[in-house]
Amino acid sequence: MPLDLASKLDTRIRIERKVVSQDPQYGTEQVTWAEFACVWAEVKDILPSRAERLADSIQIGRRPTRIRIRYLPGLAADMRIIIDNRTHQIISGPAMLGRREAMEIIAEELSTEGAAL
Repeated sequence: MPLDLASKLDTRIRIERKVVSQDPQYGTEQVTWAEFACVWAEVKDILPSRAERLADSIQIGRRPTRIRIRYLPGLAADMRIIIDNRTHQIISGPAMLGRREAMEIIAEELSTEGAAL
């Protein structure tokens, strides 16, 4: 991993994968989340420029976050990320950086109702 990225990994995040099981009594799907990995990350909010907000009518309440981590085999877009007890859904990525040196993910925080802010 490039030394410059390694020095920026200053936030501990937890990545969880969805586990779907069937309720034995009713036969309905039950969704739970299990820890996939706990890793160090570089976490940065992505703020659109004023021109982008006006041109695209971007709502500032939907503020994406860029997350960079060391390469992690098995990381998938249907997982979720916990940062400081706040749940984020992956909206883009994971994209590989370099030759399996790092990965970049774009995520948005979920509201308490489970919908994106």
